[in-house]
Amino acid sequence: MVFLTNEGASSSSSTCRKKYDVFLSFRGEDTRTGFTTYLYKALEQKGINTFMDDKLPRGEEISAELLKTIEESMILVIVFSKNYAGSKWCLNELVKIVECWKNDQMVLLRPIFYNVEPGEVRNQLGNFGIALANHEKEFKEKGNFGIALANHEKEFKEKMQRWREALSKAANVSGSHYQEGHTTYKSESEFIQGIVDEISSATFNQRPLYDVENLVGITSRVKDIMSLLDIESNEVRILGIHGLPGVGKTTIANVVYSIIGHQFEGSCFVENVREKSINCGMIRLQEKLLSKILQDNNLKVDIEFKGTKLIKDRIGCKKVLLVLDDVDNSEQIEKLLGKCDWFASGSIVIITTRDKQVLATLPKGHLIYKVKELCPYEACELFNKHAFHTDEPKEKYSELAELIISYANGLPLALKVMGSDLCEKSICEWRSAFEMYKNIQHGKIQEILKISFLGLSENEKDIFLDIACFFKGRNKDYVVKILDACDLYPDFNIGRLIDKCLITVEDDTLWMHDLLQQMGREIVQEESKRLENRSRIWCHKDANKLLTRNKGSDDIRGIMWCEPEPITVSLKALAFEKMENLKFLIVKNVQNSEELKYLSNELRLFEWSEYNFSLPSEFHPKELVGLEVSCIRLPKLFEQGDPYKYLKSIKLERCQSITTLPDLRTPNLETLDISNFENLTKIPDSIGLLDKLESLILSHCKELQILPSRLKLNNHFFLWNCPSLEEFPELHPKTKCLGGFAVYDCNIKKWHSTLRYLTKGIIKLEIRDCENLEKVLEKEKRKRWRLILDWFQILPESSGYQELICKGDILIDLDFWSENDLFPALRYITINDSNIVSIPESIFSLSSRLKGIYIRNCKKLREIQNPRLPQSIREVKIKECPSLLPESRSRLLNEFGKILGILPNRVSDGARSDILMDLFDDSESESESESETENYEILLPGTKIPKFWKFNHQSFGNSISFKVGCKFPKLAVCVAFRCAEERIGRHHIYVHVSVNGCKQLFNYFSHTGTDEELWLFSKSLGQLNKPNLSEQNQVEVEVICKFGYFDHDDFIGPPLELGNHTDFIGPPYLDTDFIGPPYLEPGNHTDFMKWWGVNVECICCPQKSDITYLPLPSDKNGCGSSSVLNDTELSPFQPVFPTSYGSVMDCGAFNNEGDLGNSMEPTNTGFEPGLTNGFDFGLAQPNLDLGSCVSGGFHLGSSSMAHACVNDDSDLKCGSTTEENEGILIRLLKSLFPCFFICSNAKLVPFSK
Repeated sequence: MVFLTNEGASSSSSTCRKKYDVFLSFRGEDTRTGFTTYLYKALEQKGINTFMDDKLPRGEEISAELLKTIEESMILVIVFSKNYAGSKWCLNELVKIVECWKNDQMVLLRPIFYNVEPGEVRNQLGNFGIALANHEKEFKEKGNFGIALANHEKEFKEKMQRWREALSKAANVSGSHYQEGHTTYKSESEFIQGIVDEISSATFNQRPLYDVENLVGITSRVKDIMSLLDIESNEVRILGIHGLPGVGKTTIANVVYSIIGHQFEGSCFVENVREKSINCGMIRLQEKLLSKILQDNNLKVDIEFKGTKLIKDRIGCKKVLLVLDDVDNSEQIEKLLGKCDWFASGSIVIITTRDKQVLATLPKGHLIYKVKELCPYEACELFNKHAFHTDEPKEKYSELAELIISYANGLPLALKVMGSDLCEKSICEWRSAFEMYKNIQHGKIQEILKISFLGLSENEKDIFLDIACFFKGRNKDYVVKILDACDLYPDFNIGRLIDKCLITVEDDTLWMHDLLQQMGREIVQEESKRLENRSRIWCHKDANKLLTRNKGSDDIRGIMWCEPEPITVSLKALAFEKMENLKFLIVKNVQNSEELKYLSNELRLFEWSEYNFSLPSEFHPKELVGLEVSCIRLPKLFEQGDPYKYLKSIKLERCQSITTLPDLRTPNLETLDISNFENLTKIPDSIGLLDKLESLILSHCKELQILPSRLKLNNHFFLWNCPSLEEFPELHPKTKCLGGFAVYDCNIKKWHSTLRYLTKGIIKLEIRDCENLEKVLEKEKRKRWRLILDWFQILPESSGYQELICKGDILIDLDFWSENDLFPALRYITINDSNIVSIPESIFSLSSRLKGIYIRNCKKLREIQNPRLPQSIREVKIKECPSLLPESRSRLLNEFGKILGILPNRVSDGARSDILMDLFDDSESESESESETENYEILLPGTKIPKFWKFNHQSFGNSISFKVGCKFPKLAVCVAFRCAEERIGRHHIYVHVSVNGCKQLFNYFSHTGTDEELWLFSKSLGQLNKPNLSEQNQVEVEVICKFGYFDHDDFIGPPLELGNHTDFIGPPYLDTDFIGPPYLEPGNHTDFMKWWGVNVECICCPQKSDITYLPLPSDKNGCGSSSVLNDTELSPFQPVFPTSYGSVMDCGAFNNEGDLGNSMEPTNTGFEPGLTNGFDFGLAQPNLDLGSCVSGGFHLGSSSMAHACVNDDSDLKCGSTTEENEGILIRLLKSLFPCFFICSNAKLVPFSK
């Protein structure tokens, strides 16, 4: 018997459950009363849901209902009989069947050749050839369905071709052949039974073990895996699927198996390998794999290695699909599949595991897919399905449902278990259950999660529990050093925990799933009911009880006592005496009332910043890694004994008695943080000689006068609020490229010349409250760097860019910066709150990689000397600089325009520019993919526009629309803002773009309203979602202005990089005290916008439009254009009236041969405003009533379009007839615009008519 097949199926697939198992296609007059009916009844008796079309009325075209039925069927059976091709109905049905089979991998095709030869069908011979010839003859004689042959001959030929192709493709599929009198079957009944058995087996294998429609989030994950497998490549694929316990690995593998299993000569899903290898042994698993692939239940294996060899020998020649589920040891893979190097072409092996390391022994080139937890939306959907049997929670339960969903943190197992547990329970029961879940993990959840823990080594278990109890959310490298001092070999074992998906590392921080953390902590609680007999204490209530009652034992490994609010307690002096093996002591918000007399010398981490007494005299923890205290007699700790070679980090606060920092005798110290030492005057030279010191932080040491005479800085240096410090020391020549350097609120008067060692690696420079900074170059002493500014800072390299910031009073003599290439990697320049009058030309040539220039609140700034912007520039923003001269502003705009591709061109007087502006063609500097996502933006005071800037769509309203082709171009948007001093607060401008009705946020800008400003930005429309694409795509750009109090844009500067940059300490840029959305007034406040326009390469054309276009000879896209021939100022605009003007400029143009104010000022026409019919000039003017003959709508361009205005309107008379007014206007416009077309009664009419 042949295999069912979908060999022709494309890679697309559906995970939806099919409504029918089998669809029968047949010719009724041949087999309805015999063969097909018997087959149908036999299938139904087997419980196979079969559709037989025996009741629908026949015709030539099949119904939509039947087409849908075909799509909803899993196995498509075609009964080819003698007269099958004589029916157009059958042929059309066949075309649909072949289409579904080709496009859906879930669909199987099963041809049956009943008393016909397959070759007749394949090659359209015999009865099939005659039938097709008769169809063609009928068409020529009578036409197709009464339609003239001449009109539809091409359509009929295409249909005939589809019929022939469908017959050939279906007949090429292996099927069953029955020829009465010439068959190997004893009877027709036996033939039918064989078909039924085959279909029964196929339907069983096709059905997934899960109801796919109720599996949330499965489709996207299955799609990802199908893409990795690339079945059509016919190559051997070995895929490992790993992830958290309960995340859905087995479910996903099963769905994939169900979708593609029928495409292989053999397939087998071996579930629960980990469990069954223990309970049943590997031999049983080998026998199952062999019997399933070879369909032989008699195969027996007596020795494991023979079973491995037998699998290779017997299966190696077949194209197979194998799934090994829940593998936890690479030996299990080896005993079943050997070295995985023997598979036939096209074979696929899928292995699911919790441990990524299991996959390391697979052959080179194997694939790995990590299953991620559900996103919040998917998590809600899954929980609601199980808790409420709907997609939405019940009204009173929604708040509790959100809490439980958050607790599950995207783990499908937890969402399903808790949802089912709470189904049909009262709100009171829900509250009680949630409190229980937080303290006691659900048994079914813990049972699954705990399996991974039990498989760990002892060291791995200790590390996992230490992270769960103390170190989740802390820096990985720091924790590794602490655990390394505990002889737990964390460099290796943390990697093992990551492979097993028990922990993750994000941004150098250790994390684990909340449910895994809870599981780990419950394991510790299960060690003993008595607190003192547990290994770890992390709950502040338990720690308080343990220590205040003087409990404890050698079993305690670590204590974390972090009170939510500061408290004072009275611990006994020997409260820690019984805890000789204590390794971690972390105390926050707890102040003790008396001095401790004992602390364990086994401590590796001691953090108690509120401890204000001397440390115990016998306390010498030689393996201590981290120390954070504020104690009185600190020097005693370092006075005697061997050096602290393990100590990596010291943080000291409020040690009031110390005037000179002692020699710390810590040769491997990496971080030293000293703050609020009120009487500290000197840092000894020994600190400056620490070779491995990465971070030195000194803050609020108001008496500090002397630093080490030489500093060797390896990464971070931070000096803040040390007003007595007047001299900065020499820097060691081996000072490295810093991750962070800052000086704040100091009074340094003398800077050592070795400061130059910093500049090559400078990332961010800020200087504040320093009286003088002088840099003398060695070769040319006549050139000086004089900065009298506010603060000095170099940010960490992890911020992703190098940035120079100058903030303060005076900035002069910058030529040497560019001449000496001090900042080769500089990308951003920011100058804020400075009294600077002139910015020299050289500042713009500091780096060829410069991307952003930001200048703000420099009230005296008048001149930017001859700015020459590098091609790399992407942003220029100048705000609150009222003294800036127009010449400087104009030069910047022209420079920016050159980068954008706006090139100057000679234009004769009175003529329009024939430059077709391609605003943003930066193909020379960016690759195509980079250009697609690059954004450009400039913000300047004033509203003047330089010459040759053109915008082919303009508006006084709030929206502009146009059409683009399949390739989405870049879009330039320019907005001129008027001064709106009467407003208090900010205007928040949101630019939305709708593509074929799909609205998306495109850009955002915050405007104070106190100054006139010009905002221009360019972005690619290609970045947007583009639904329902066609040859012509409708695009609408909308500007929405909201008024609010949230100062979102108080800081203008380079975009903040993603990530949490906690490795550098310093004052933040933004005030983050405000949390939540800004207060925004309702409505769209566009009255402070003077004008706005866009430039885009569109395909706008006048057909099927009721508006008039102004095409120019230079406009290849049928759009108008505007160019400004002289730098000119936009005149004050009137507020935009609602409804009477409209808001969209579909294709506008105007010619500006001088002052834009003349061309853009509303013209006094003498007509009454507010009329709903008539003629609209599109300049926010009232409509001009021209009589009833145009009451259906007649306007020049969009109502918001800026056209050329004519001040002389004497020819337009209110008392004239409609025809007279219309004639006058047409003659007037014809003289101005020879190419002008108008719309009349939905027809386009040129002026000549």
